[in-house]
Amino acid sequence: MKDFIFLFSTTLMYATPLMFTALGGLLSEKTGVINIGLEGMMTFGAFCASVVAIKTSNPWLGLLAGGIGGMTLSILHAVASIKYKANQVVSGMAINFLGGGLSIFLCRMIFDGTSMTPPIDLEKKIPSYFGQYATVYLALSMTFFIWIILTRTVLGLRMMSAGEHPKATDAAGLTVSFYRGLGVLSSGFLAGIGGASLSIAIVSNFRPTLISGQGFIAIAALIFGKWRPVQTTSACLFFGFSQALVIFIGGRENIIVSSQLLSILPYILTLIVLVGFMGKTTAPSALGE
Repeated sequence: MKDFIFLFSTTLMYATPLMFTALGGLLSEKTGVINIGLEGMMTFGAFCASVVAIKTSNPWLGLLAGGIGGMTLSILHAVASIKYKANQVVSGMAINFLGGGLSIFLCRMIFDGTSMTPPIDLEKKIPSYFGQYATVYLALSMTFFIWIILTRTVLGLRMMSAGEHPKATDAAGLTVSFYRGLGVLSSGFLAGIGGASLSIAIVSNFRPTLISGQGFIAIAALIFGKWRPVQTTSACLFFGFSQALVIFIGGRENIIVSSQLLSILPYILTLIVLVGFMGKTTAPSALGE
């Protein structure tokens, strides 16, 4: 029973950054804009959150700063992809490099040449309730909120129409670029929150290797979830379980497995799921156009 509780709670904890980021990616891609830059937005969001939480002693301001940091980079992606019609994949990859490089550069400037922030004191971290960080409940609530937005509101329908039938949307007198920009900026904000939920909750500081592919796993979860909020969150929980399994196996004295092998387990499971269990997926019709 203890093992089950440990796996369940750890799964929720590690799925949380993926949920925020994947749901953000969903909002961008539902409007027709590919966002490969989620990794960089997560990284910069994690850095901004850690700095603000340390300087203000307020984790909630840190969480907000993380979202704003991610959204700042998403503005660049929106301008390049929507205004100047640049290749969206190339723009996203550039954001990944920019997010990581800018975070390390600013960290060294602020913290006397070190590439990681000091550890955050316990009282400066995101608080926990009933054994889970508050970000877990926020991420689960965000799933329901985005589902409501996309399926029950005019705004959500217009955002999806921008990604499915942009010419018809334009003919109806709606500004496609506005809804696409809204989707991209929302994705950056949520990706930044995802990074923040790592740096000021789970890990307690920022370091260059903090994200390490989490943004790309979030993209895999988005595809695995077939661009639907609830299914995307379910995929994130699966990938969170793979992280929990690594920790669980690594802590068992009677199971001896190389730490290097354990560290690649989440990525192996990602590939297995995408290749072997995906089936037919249908992306938004105008995605990437």
